[in-house]
Amino acid sequence: MADECPKLREIVVHTRDGEWGADSPGEGLVPMRVIRGTDFQAARLGDSGAFPVRYIRFDLAERKTLRPWDLLIETAGGSPERPTGRTVLIQPRLLKRADLPVTCASFARFLRIDETRAVPAFVYWYLQYLYSSGEMEQHQVQHTGIARFQFTLFADSTRVLLPSLAQQQAIANILGTLDDKIELNRRMNETLEAMARALFESWFVEFDPVRAKAEGRDPGLPKHLADLFPDSFQDSELGEIPNGWRVARLGQIADVNWGDTNVTKASYVPAGHRAYSAKGPDGFLPYSDFDRTGVVVSAIGANCGRTWLADGKWSCIKNTIRFWATHDGVATEYLYYATLGSERWPKRGSAQPFIAQQDARALPVLLPANQLARHFGDRVRPLHELIQTNESQSEVIGTIRDALLPKLISGEIRVKDATDALGKIA
Repeated sequence: MADECPKLREIVVHTRDGEWGADSPGEGLVPMRVIRGTDFQAARLGDSGAFPVRYIRFDLAERKTLRPWDLLIETAGGSPERPTGRTVLIQPRLLKRADLPVTCASFARFLRIDETRAVPAFVYWYLQYLYSSGEMEQHQVQHTGIARFQFTLFADSTRVLLPSLAQQQAIANILGTLDDKIELNRRMNETLEAMARALFESWFVEFDPVRAKAEGRDPGLPKHLADLFPDSFQDSELGEIPNGWRVARLGQIADVNWGDTNVTKASYVPAGHRAYSAKGPDGFLPYSDFDRTGVVVSAIGANCGRTWLADGKWSCIKNTIRFWATHDGVATEYLYYATLGSERWPKRGSAQPFIAQQDARALPVLLPANQLARHFGDRVRPLHELIQTNESQSEVIGTIRDALLPKLISGEIRVKDATDALGKIA
């Protein structure tokens, strides 16, 4: 059968704008999770926990509850760097994990595809192709401060090249498999990070081994580690801490400095060494300032006080703090967890919070009386090395996916050739 090329409108069997609803319960209202434009990435990853709960009129909720394989398209909002028209595919796993029915916000709309003519996942990737190539920008208008996507014009003028349903499914499977591997790596990294954080909390926040020894119980550690924990407590400016430990200042046990204010996004390259800005991992630079593990802190703005552990070769740029351990008994990984959480960092300013240099160096940090903080680093370092490996792998997979997308959609690469190539890469 020859390929079809219908208008998008012709393969959509149902489409509606979203709802924002009310912020509190009321008569005739039902609670729903609502996907905003800022939630598209979380939705893509199958994470519904960050979607706000809103209260929608019952009659509207019934008509606008999302189903598996619906497509969302952002119709208002966007930014100069991220035009409207972004799409996300509603996977069954997302709705299965959600604790409430899910809809989209009023700045988006959902599309339900005629599955007798098109595979929804293929249409999603087709729209991703149009967005990444800039084809959809012509349908964005901005009369006021908010950019809007002309969906009606887009749906009536855009044609979708449809191979056979089997070919559509095969293309969607290839691209979806790559996406799924990135998602698997992300969830694995969340588990590894949680393991490291739980160990830090047990040893250095709850002091579980110290409490066990104080109560005459076995701390459940090898003897050489158990011997490093005292069996009693003392008072400090941070409250009750193990006996013999002390409170040090970050500047006394770490090299604390500020990022390079001369580097801008214009210096970024598609591939290179990780560059950290106040937003966190924010691109790549052709050079690296550091080839050692360090901690990066957002020093200003909405992310102020958020921290990242930087491994391998990396650079630290504008509006950031960077540091690593210099004390013999402390590992940088220990300092990362000891300073984790924006509430740990003293901030100045209101409209634009920031961390002053003297405040950063004066940050109090608990310091064990022996090599325990270094042993902690030795224990969690393999976890973070695996996290780094997974992140690097995901970057490569994402590059492959983005390179395959236009070639598969256009037919430049056959499904069999793409499958064979991916098999060789694997």
